[in-house]
Amino acid sequence: MNILKKLSLALVAMTFAAHAAVQEAPDVLIKRISEEVMSIAKTDKDIQSGNPQRIQQIVDEKILPNVDFQRMTALAAGRHWREATPEQQKQLTTEFRSLLMYTYSGAISQIRDQKLEYRPLRADPTDTEVIVNTQVIQPRGEPLQLSYRLAKSPAGWKIYDVNVLGAWLVETYKGSFAAEISKSGIEGLIKTLVEKNKKLAGSMAKTGKAS
Repeated sequence: MNILKKLSLALVAMTFAAHAAVQEAPDVLIKRISEEVMSIAKTDKDIQSGNPQRIQQIVDEKILPNVDFQRMTALAAGRHWREATPEQQKQLTTEFRSLLMYTYSGAISQIRDQKLEYRPLRADPTDTEVIVNTQVIQPRGEPLQLSYRLAKSPAGWKIYDVNVLGAWLVETYKGSFAAEISKSGIEGLIKTLVEKNKKLAGSMAKTGKAS
């Protein structure tokens, strides 16, 4: 087989793989991500020992690429998002992304013997926004209900909100964001997030947990 033909076949294979990734169903996406993260967290000694660099690496590689942070930040900021300059919007998104990264890192560091169950997806093929419901089965205690809101984008399905025990993350932050903006404006909110992320970074570096 000549080089040109090999190259053509490789390009076809890459195109097919990219198309398949885009077409991945939202419940399949959530299951894949969850199983990958759980499997790594349970077997990786660095994660089990609380190594912050390794924990953040897993979050960066497995979770964050599947989240629409700009939409999540815009929803959390509410009407104030339109009042922010493009640079402020960028800063808010960056800091909110970091805040959620520390949240995910803290959760991963706590994974031990938990198991996941997935509820059937109730959605039509034409839907562009869906909710995927799961629950975390713990060795002791009640199951932890965990739901995800996803929206379809040109790059595939993206998570834009998470519900833990009946509380949607965006709605939870919306109130605190609004209070901070009312008190000290968009710049005040950005400053607050920067300071919080510095503290979380310090905590992660010392203990492997964001607190």
